[in-house]
Amino acid sequence: MTKKQALQLFEQRKVRTVWDDENEKWYFSVVDVVGVLTESPDPNNYWKVLKNRLKKEGNETVTNCNRFKLQAADGKMRMTDVADTEQLFRIIQSIPSPKAEPFKQWMAQVASQRIDQMQDPELSIDQAIIDYKRLGYSDAWINQRIKSIEVRKELTDEWQRTGVQEGLEYASLTDIITREWSGFTTKQYKHFKGLKKENLRDNMTNLEIALNILAEASATELSKQRNPHGFSQQTKVAKDGGSVAKAARNQLESQLGRSIISSEKASDYLLPEESDEKNN
Repeated sequence: MTKKQALQLFEQRKVRTVWDDENEKWYFSVVDVVGVLTESPDPNNYWKVLKNRLKKEGNETVTNCNRFKLQAADGKMRMTDVADTEQLFRIIQSIPSPKAEPFKQWMAQVASQRIDQMQDPELSIDQAIIDYKRLGYSDAWINQRIKSIEVRKELTDEWQRTGVQEGLEYASLTDIITREWSGFTTKQYKHFKGLKKENLRDNMTNLEIALNILAEASATELSKQRNPHGFSQQTKVAKDGGSVAKAARNQLESQLGRSIISSEKASDYLLPEESDEKNN
């Protein structure tokens, strides 16, 4: 099964999803859905208790749930319970929530949009732009972020081609690239910005995104030229790709007289009217 992971937004809450190309079917992270519907401070525990109850009742939906590796809040890939649309409808029926019906409608819309996007890939980009606008990002920032997604995809495709394993090896190479140009690992960078579950790239400034794009694009081109094999050989490519962005950063900072690595996060530069809405 060819699986493509994607983050979906329901009322500004992130839901991890996986698209199965072969069966043209969405799988949704059950714990994310539980968090949206219950607003529980511990959706993992809520799902654990609910799952045990449903199993005791002989609920086949829970028994038949799949488990996929999805990216957790700390950036690591972890096995997570997922359910397709039909399974999730049945689970939702067991959760008392005023958001149940709106969420079902949203799920149907997500499924419909994916079919449309398969026919016209530009629609997926359009949807990402709409989602970022809804969260309050500026047009300039959104343009940079969309480009960074494209560059990242090209890099991971290159890693896959050269035998790098998705998951821990992807994360390790990302850390090498990030540390080389920024001085931080991904975890350290998030800590510097005061982030917890938020996505680091969604909280970079325009300059930070620009340097990250340069680093990853450079790593991609160097990999194509050198044709390394496996994770071990890709580590040198990752470091060299990051060093290209490091040189650009050093040159720019020498002209500016200040560091461009910023502790600012998204909430610091959202559009004023959107920021007010999020605080209300």
